[in-house]
Amino acid sequence: MNPIDKTPKEIVKELNNYVIGQDKAKKAIAVALRNRYRRLQLSKAMQEEVTPKNVLMIGPTGVGKTEIARRLAKIVAAPFVKVEATKFTEVGYVGRDVESMIRDLVNVAYKMEKEAEYKRVHGQAVQQANKKLIKILVPAQKKQPEQPQQNFMQMLRNIQSGNLDFLENSNVEENVTDDVRNQRLSVSDQLKKGLLENREVTIQVDDANHNFSNQSNLLGQMGIDVGDALAALTPKRKVERTMTVAQARETLARQIAEELINSADVAERAVKRAENTGIVFIDEIDKITSKAKKNSGEVSREGVQRDILPIVEGSQVQTKYGLVKTDHILFIASGAFHDSKPSDLIAELQGRFPIRVELDELTTDDFVKILTEPNNALVKQYIALIGTDNIKVTFTIEAIHKIAEIAYQVNHENENIGARRLHTILERLLQDILYEGPDMQMGEITITEAYVEQKIGDIAKNKDLTQYIL
Repeated sequence: MNPIDKTPKEIVKELNNYVIGQDKAKKAIAVALRNRYRRLQLSKAMQEEVTPKNVLMIGPTGVGKTEIARRLAKIVAAPFVKVEATKFTEVGYVGRDVESMIRDLVNVAYKMEKEAEYKRVHGQAVQQANKKLIKILVPAQKKQPEQPQQNFMQMLRNIQSGNLDFLENSNVEENVTDDVRNQRLSVSDQLKKGLLENREVTIQVDDANHNFSNQSNLLGQMGIDVGDALAALTPKRKVERTMTVAQARETLARQIAEELINSADVAERAVKRAENTGIVFIDEIDKITSKAKKNSGEVSREGVQRDILPIVEGSQVQTKYGLVKTDHILFIASGAFHDSKPSDLIAELQGRFPIRVELDELTTDDFVKILTEPNNALVKQYIALIGTDNIKVTFTIEAIHKIAEIAYQVNHENENIGARRLHTILERLLQDILYEGPDMQMGEITITEAYVEQKIGDIAKNKDLTQYIL
């Protein structure tokens, strides 16, 4: 549950694998994260006094604000949610209330804790799944007992306790003969040796569409879990699915694991995890300043700020997993602040984001690095995608520099969308290869500077075409 013990330098080093430049922002975020680990080493009394130093990132779109926050959460395995400030409405208006961001965060934390619990019981669940598979692969003849009717009072007790398994399994017994027993021993041995993994088998699984939770989104946003409550009072609907033995084992193991896991314990740990390590990224916070563009009749932006304030300050939010204290959740806000400035936020909210970092505008050199250096670099992605058609694509360094120059030029002559411009340019540049690729007989293609100039050079110079094509 605790943040991973990583030093700020180690965090920045890992961020460098995915985000180019922006060293000031990376350092500020890394220090804020390390301080959470430091806080948990203090006495309980001191822990309550140390609050997270929330961060406000300022910079144009496409320079890495969201990517830094998202990658940060993955590095430390922390619950993370990204919300748009413009999606919230002031109390009294129809729309999403600000507390929903905390409920979303706890949902993420619950899934993380549940996944960890699945891994813990996976071995036990697989053993039970194999036993079920053996019975499915070698079915025995069913027999009905002489007295098929179940005791009526026992049936009522089962319904009151929520135990409805008897609806599926009552009055059904297996007639296991010696022949069936020997066949099952043989199949069990084959399963252990992995000889039946690709054999098809038909099993019954829970119907995912028959779910009351899907019908109670509004109540769920209010922290009232009516869906699960109704689902507990009705038998689970089953559907038949045909799959391989390997897939069936995992599906059955997942269902069995649900019964082995104590949901109350998972919920308690999820709440603590969200409270101590949760990260909420509030994007477009500049759009709710009092000076941001707005039309008459729109929801008060200052009202939304005042609703966000208590969440960031520290309050309690009711969720379906219990009350969540927001005092130690790390909030990272970001905005371009083209038409406004951070001082246009209400003073109380400004004070809750004491660490402010400005992200630099991307240069041509930054674009070159973004195209080639990160683990998920765009050039690497396109080489891999086109490679699926058995075509080997290589880019010359001159071609990459040309692409970077065009991206920088188009950003400055039209709207600056940062690194996202590279996506549009590469898609346009490689469109013919992506289209013709499956039918091509050529094994290798080299993207040269001349090819880049031929495909998108004229478009980049034509301002009228650029705004539509690039």
